[in-house]
Amino acid sequence: MHWAHHTAQKLSENNTSQVCASGITPSGDFHIGHIREILTAEMIHRACLDIGLESKYIFIVDSMDPLRRVYDFLSPSYEKYIGTPLAYIPAPDKNGEPSKNGKSYSEYFLNPFLESLKKIGVFPEVIMNHQVYADGRFAEKIDAAIIKKEHIREIIENISGRELPNDWFPYSPIGSDGSMDGVKVTGYEKPYVYWTDRLGIEGKSNITKAEGKLPWRIDWAARWGIHAITSEPAGKDHGSSGGSYDTGIPICRLLGSEPPKKMVYEWIQLKGMGPMSSSKGVTIGPVEALNLVPPQILRYVIARSKVNRHIDFDTGATLFETADEYERLLSETTTDEIDGMTRRQKIAKETNIGALNLSQLNRGENPQESFGGVSFRHLSLLAQIKSKDEDVWKSLNNSGHIDNNPNKILIERLERMRNWIDGPHFPENSKIVIHKTITEEAVENINSNQIEFIVLFRKKITDCAWNEKEIGNLIRSISKKSGISAKECYASLYWLMLGKHNGPRIASIISEVGIDHMISLIDSSF
Repeated sequence: MHWAHHTAQKLSENNTSQVCASGITPSGDFHIGHIREILTAEMIHRACLDIGLESKYIFIVDSMDPLRRVYDFLSPSYEKYIGTPLAYIPAPDKNGEPSKNGKSYSEYFLNPFLESLKKIGVFPEVIMNHQVYADGRFAEKIDAAIIKKEHIREIIENISGRELPNDWFPYSPIGSDGSMDGVKVTGYEKPYVYWTDRLGIEGKSNITKAEGKLPWRIDWAARWGIHAITSEPAGKDHGSSGGSYDTGIPICRLLGSEPPKKMVYEWIQLKGMGPMSSSKGVTIGPVEALNLVPPQILRYVIARSKVNRHIDFDTGATLFETADEYERLLSETTTDEIDGMTRRQKIAKETNIGALNLSQLNRGENPQESFGGVSFRHLSLLAQIKSKDEDVWKSLNNSGHIDNNPNKILIERLERMRNWIDGPHFPENSKIVIHKTITEEAVENINSNQIEFIVLFRKKITDCAWNEKEIGNLIRSISKKSGISAKECYASLYWLMLGKHNGPRIASIISEVGIDHMISLIDSSF
């Protein structure tokens, strides 16, 4: 059983109605690491629907969180907004200055991210946290937290192991300058929290309005009850021992609600660079990733991996391997029969089917329709050899991969493939430059035995049916008859055509460049 469906089954033991949630703080550009939390929750939501449960998926935006510091992409003008909720700060313009277009800081960073989510089939109910405060839905929880503040202090200190200051208060009011920094609470009389801000000005905040907020550990616990959340996966920073998940569970109960069962996911790492971090610049954005990676395969990266295992995300060579695996599973799930399988094989098949189904953009879509008719590797070959899309479609028609016009999936994949090839992430050893004349380096690396093979290959190709399969058979046949190893034969053709010792399938390349080019190249070289 797939991990999402296993989770859904466990959830069904306590509730027939589920609320799956994830959240984000819109303080800067988002990276692909955020996608794991979102897709983990969304896939659990889909799995709940699959087994007949009522379920909805909500996406909570921490728009009430304050600006922590002036980030590198902001001008010093934002210094005055430190401590101010992101919903009440102006968006930066192209120079990092506060703009006057009326858009908030949180909207500026959130909206492009939500557009990216649509492209991977995620359509959550978006909840802006500052609006929940403004609507008074936090008021009951805030009042309970203030009344039980000493109990909450005890929970946080005992579980997290850190000591809270003597003047700690479970609510942060907004001062006269719009910031929560430096505001000292002086009293509470429901619904008002009285304070003195860093300017020495006295005032009061109404807990039924967005005039302050709960600290993170309490805010998170409170929202579980407010939104009746039954499942919310969290990264290991929040889910580690003594983290905000561990303190949130008893706090949630103290505030009168039942918390979701703890679920912790591992981070996504850029291969060879460690966990993604916006502040450290170790990141790739979802918009950038979606310009390169088919959305089904991006979803598959999350769906195939157990939640407690980290993911090495790689837009280089590993992307070929992931696409190959996806396409292999598409074939296996339609050709393999359950009868005769061992228990382990059946479990593996069910898990793979679950991963493929959860990888589709819309629940219930047939995974077979995501294939497009041509493998990822072959499309990368054609995209490099053929500069015009029409020539790619012509080649695929000639080879029998497609009939007539390409489908929408294939058109989009070719567009992404060209973006990938033209960008910095395309693997060096997969790049193809077809030579018209042999290079000096190739001459130095092709020995006399290999020359004999090439010359014999030249004689035979005129009688060969010009397609990948027959060309491959011809290469292997000549290798056996000549006594030259297949490895040497392939290497000689790579050197001749590409000027290097390896590359994509050489028979594919030869079939695409045409017999006239091949004859001309060999005749001019030997």
